[in-house]
Amino acid sequence: HNIMAYRYQAEGGLQYSDNDEDGEDGAGSKLAHLLELGGWNDVIVVVSRWYGGIHLGPDRFRHINNAARTVLEDGGFVSSKNTGTGASGCASGKAKKGKKR
Repeated sequence: HNIMAYRYQAEGGLQYSDNDEDGEDGAGSKLAHLLELGGWNDVIVVVSRWYGGIHLGPDRFRHINNAARTVLEDGGFVSSKNTGTGASGCASGKAKKGKKR
């Protein structure tokens, strides 16, 4: 499974975000939620997961989010000090007006 989420702010303050779960029910929306809570823009994150014989159950979401956060931190997109106050986004893929700063 290749779970993906992205979030960016376009000209005019429009916020765009979407996700794809690739058969991993709920995982894409949880990645999108992570990006929203962090208030992170202009990023796309993809986490690949395959079944290795052990059922992880709901724990898989924690592993997927931890992998995404680690990659974003290592890539310089996320500071470990970022507490993630977040801006309002929309995980449905539809545009939403952003707040002017």
